[in-house]
Amino acid sequence: MTIFLSITSLVFLSATGYFAYRAYVLAGLLADLEDYYKEVASTNVYMYDRIAQAYENMKQIDRLGAFEKDDEAGTTFELLSNVVTDLKEEFDATEEETK
Repeated sequence: MTIFLSITSLVFLSATGYFAYRAYVLAGLLADLEDYYKEVASTNVYMYDRIAQAYENMKQIDRLGAFEKDDEAGTTFELLSNVVTDLKEEFDATEEETK
């Protein structure tokens, strides 16, 4: 009977050690993933700010409406406007979720 209890205790001790090790490894991976997410989020905000700034500069250049919708500059202006609008909606939705 003591041999059975010893073997059972050894199995449970080994299982506990294994699961503790796995929890430690997963916690490390989760911490790395969180750091990566923060880095990506800050890069996204930086890129959004740069695109919005470029769009505002283009609006100032085109204050007279000189860009035609059918030429290359007008098409680029319209595409940039769509990108800024989409990003603004996405970032505003993200900010509302965090509140």
